[in-house]
Amino acid sequence: MTSPTLQSLFAALCLLAAGSTQAQGTAPPEKSRTCATCHGTMGLSTLVNAPNLAGQPEGYLIEQLKAFRSGKRSNEVMAVIAKPLSDDDIAELAAWYASIVIEIKPRP
Repeated sequence: MTSPTLQSLFAALCLLAAGSTQAQGTAPPEKSRTCATCHGTMGLSTLVNAPNLAGQPEGYLIEQLKAFRSGKRSNEVMAVIAKPLSDDDIAELAAWYASIVIEIKPRP
């Protein structure tokens, strides 16, 4: 069960998914298609146990993907997803998700 605050935040992020924009206006990297299954097409999670990637700091995303790839951080799904990623793939994904701007606005 989630707290009302978390539910409100999740609801706000879901409402904003359509309004999220990419800072650089570039298309998502091809490898992000795999991420979209759990983390959403614009990096806003579609699953309760998957974090939002949109707007996360680039360095943090790089660090986490490399940790999953090496096994330093464990998760059954992410271990399989991150294992074949090259450093360039990781950098490209991290830069793209970090470039997505998230705006939180009160509901009208």
